Amino acid sequence: MCIINKKLEKSLLAFSLVVALGSCSKQIEIEQGTSMETESEQVDPNTIVAADNPFFKAYTTPFQVPPFSKIKDEHYMPAFEKGMEEHLTDINNIVNNPASPTFKNTIEELERSGKLLSKVQRVFYNLAGSNTNPKMQELQRELSPLISAHYDKISLNKALFERVERLYQTRDSLALTAEQLKLLEDTRKGFVRSGALLSEHQKAEITNLNSQLSQLTTEYGQNLLAETNGFELILDESDLAGLSNGVIQAASTAAKQKLESAETDEEKAKYQEKYVFTPHRSSMYPFLTESSRRDLRETLYKAYIDRGNNDNANDNKTVAAKIAQLRAQHAHVMGYETHAHFVLEERMVKTPEDVYNLLMQLWQPALARAKQEVADMQEVVDAEGHDFNIAAWDWWQYSEKVRKAKYEIDEASLKPYLSLDNVLKGVFDTSNKLWGLTFTELHDIDVYHPDARVWEVKDKDGSHLGIFIGDYFTRSNKRGGAWMSSFKGQSNLDGVERPVVVNVCNFPGPVGDDPALLSFEDVTTLFHEFGHALHGLLTNTTYQSMSGTSGPRDFTEFPAQILEHWAKEPAILKTFATHYITGDVIPDELISKLLKASKFNQGFSNTEYLAASLLDMDWHTLKADDELQDTAQFEKSSMEKIGLIDEIAPRYRSTYFSHIFASGYAAGYYSYVHSAVLDSDGFAAFKETGDVFNPELAEKLRAHIYEKGSTEDAMTLYKKFRGREPQIEALLKIRGLDGSVE
Repeated sequence: MCIINKKLEKSLLAFSLVVALGSCSKQIEIEQGTSMETESEQVDPNTIVAADNPFFKAYTTPFQVPPFSKIKDEHYMPAFEKGMEEHLTDINNIVNNPASPTFKNTIEELERSGKLLSKVQRVFYNLAGSNTNPKMQELQRELSPLISAHYDKISLNKALFERVERLYQTRDSLALTAEQLKLLEDTRKGFVRSGALLSEHQKAEITNLNSQLSQLTTEYGQNLLAETNGFELILDESDLAGLSNGVIQAASTAAKQKLESAETDEEKAKYQEKYVFTPHRSSMYPFLTESSRRDLRETLYKAYIDRGNNDNANDNKTVAAKIAQLRAQHAHVMGYETHAHFVLEERMVKTPEDVYNLLMQLWQPALARAKQEVADMQEVVDAEGHDFNIAAWDWWQYSEKVRKAKYEIDEASLKPYLSLDNVLKGVFDTSNKLWGLTFTELHDIDVYHPDARVWEVKDKDGSHLGIFIGDYFTRSNKRGGAWMSSFKGQSNLDGVERPVVVNVCNFPGPVGDDPALLSFEDVTTLFHEFGHALHGLLTNTTYQSMSGTSGPRDFTEFPAQILEHWAKEPAILKTFATHYITGDVIPDELISKLLKASKFNQGFSNTEYLAASLLDMDWHTLKADDELQDTAQFEKSSMEKIGLIDEIAPRYRSTYFSHIFASGYAAGYYSYVHSAVLDSDGFAAFKETGDVFNPELAEKLRAHIYEKGSTEDAMTLYKKFRGREPQIEALLKIRGLDGSVE
């Protein structure tokens, strides 16, 4: 997901997120003046572009949704340049104000600054992730060093910092509200963490490191997209043994789409009457689960786990190691032992040691469970008369066979009840029962892609809360994964401004006349991302930089993950899970089987996640004087140290771990498990009342979690909701890692 950064948090964590996903916060800009000599009567081509540049005008669209159909690639760079120039003027006006600094003329003016730049950034970086093209990728590469230098020039502005520092030193006498005081403290901290207290030489070092990192994180992300799109498993009808009709039809549709876009006879022949599978999870997982061709399962699986590791133009091994090395050097210049120490200072879990301790509490029971799962699958292999040992590419097929045997349930029996529209109804109904929210789909809103859908969200009193955009289907110009971001933020500073938020996912699209059918894992993903969207929609803060998902990363996953629990509630399932052909409600027997199987395969899912989290921590506890690591050997040593079994790879290997190398999760991928402690403990509060829609708890959840953004300390907010600090026991029980029988 995309986290909305704090306004002046110009750490590499914040910057890498801006480049890869598009920051949703205001940013501090650099001076970018232009000089141009022109002969008389000569027309400046930029003037022509400016005349019809949508970014240079107020949006007249409903709810100020960007006018996507009017925005062209050539509009971005002029808007970035003008945005940086205007923002610099805003900053200079603050710095050169002859009046003594006040909260109003300094901190609030920083909040108001850079509106044009924020406007173009929101659109560009959102679409660079969800609807990119070669020109946008070229612009990303061109912009990354400019934006990096841009941030540094201002966040290292001595005069600007001095105004903030004067306010900070006299904060107790300023009669600030609690929200204003925290904004002042966060703003000052952002400057300090950007290097404001460093020497001029050190500031130059930071600027250079940031510039290199901005380019490398962009390169990493673009390499990964190219690698993911660069492999196709093209099959004949004779290769489809074991596949269900739906999976076959989806592969046939993929081949036909390739055929339609083919430009040469040779390309057309390649896809004629063929079936295409790719390393996108929505294509790969069904194949790994169903195909009886073990050799082809191995081919597709290895194509997935070797992305960025093929010694070609898109190889990420050196890029990843260089990013880790530069981050370690950055931390050293800033006075921290490692990048992880630098990052975790701002988290709920404060030190690398505490992160490792948290992860290892789950690692041993998860690994033990995973080894038992391998043994269970091997029994099936042996019973079938095969002469091979379970390998990583066998896991999906044989775990599904074990699940069918143990629980008499499989994905094929569930999917007909889980159409995308049904699941959307479920998450909307859940939000309505918790807080009275209503969702009205709008069909006259300009969207950036035909797949995108738009809803107006209203509060229980009928007032407008915001606009929600859902973009759910996988496509080649969309990066992998699922996330939430926004095209417009929330603020009450100069009148009420309500947000425009977006969820982007990679679910399989409709096949033929059938609707898009989701796995139950997809269902929980949708609920999860919608939890982030609710965090953005319900937010109600004075200052935009503190709104929505602006808090610590190991807290901001909590509002998303707690919503997943409602997806598994029988009462909720029965309101939306209806068969797309017959209209029958999902049977109680199937729900019972689903719930009984909820702890199934938890060894695998926890082990692959924890392995990736530990790999992340290992990369980011490197020290500045450590030599550039050989990525393959580093990863191998990291996994051997914790005893990861060969049958499981980390959820993300180093060469396609975009969360940490092209996004904002460096030394932070553990956040999901920390937030899982919060969400399991938090949902247990609802269960303890006997009513998962308990109105008193629901109101506390909204008032202290979803509405507050980063206006208060995260643990303080959690305790206001729960009444105490979180406990890990509920998580261990839910995941079956407490020693209970599966």
